[in-house]
Amino acid sequence: MRVLIIEDEELAADTLQNILMDINPNIQILAVLGTVEAAVTWLNKNTADLLFMDIHLGDGESFEIFQQVNVDSPVIFTTAYDQYTLKAFKNQGIDYLLKPFDEDDVRMALAKLNTIRKASEMPLQNVLTHIPQTDKLRNRFMVKMGQLIKTVQSEDVAYFMADDKYLFLITKDQQNYIIEETISSLEPQLNPADFFRVNRKFIININAIKEMYKLSRNRVRVVLSPTPAEGIEVIVSEERAEAFKDWLNK
Repeated sequence: MRVLIIEDEELAADTLQNILMDINPNIQILAVLGTVEAAVTWLNKNTADLLFMDIHLGDGESFEIFQQVNVDSPVIFTTAYDQYTLKAFKNQGIDYLLKPFDEDDVRMALAKLNTIRKASEMPLQNVLTHIPQTDKLRNRFMVKMGQLIKTVQSEDVAYFMADDKYLFLITKDQQNYIIEETISSLEPQLNPADFFRVNRKFIININAIKEMYKLSRNRVRVVLSPTPAEGIEVIVSEERAEAFKDWLNK
């Protein structure tokens, strides 16, 4: 697979390259570009099988690239902000990784691409026409209680919590369910006005916030209702703190 990385933070670009090499040493990194201008120039003359694209670049937002050049390749967006989720999926996006992401997040994104590719039975650059529509947000979730199956409305969800290989849905009335999703795949399906991913483990509902406390390095500790299991603190990561404060002000 030939990959183009569009990322203006050197450390983030290096980290992504190392993750890709760990996943598959046969992946070929064609170039690492840090601006909209450089990306447009490159894409006017070259093609890639897959693009990893940060949203905030040195000279603007990466969405400007699509206005200046035809991009046929699938894109995995990487960013510290979640407010661009729907816009990303409308601009060739097949996945949306929130920084700081890890190897498991990248593996799942590549697996998603592979699934789409196999389902379409077409060349990689043509799979985009077969990606399901993502404009519709989730209104409810199917959960299981032994042999019993029921649905939980999104407005009844207090938060989602990832723990090891499982993702838990916790309702406002303290019910706890395992759902067959990953936190990264679930995030774009949620209404960004109501839900926010504060770190790698938690997506919280605005109405589940009971109290908030300022910590060092711009972080925020969030007290939720219902309270997570004893010993589990919900901390808004340093990378997500500014976006979190913007979300609170909407």
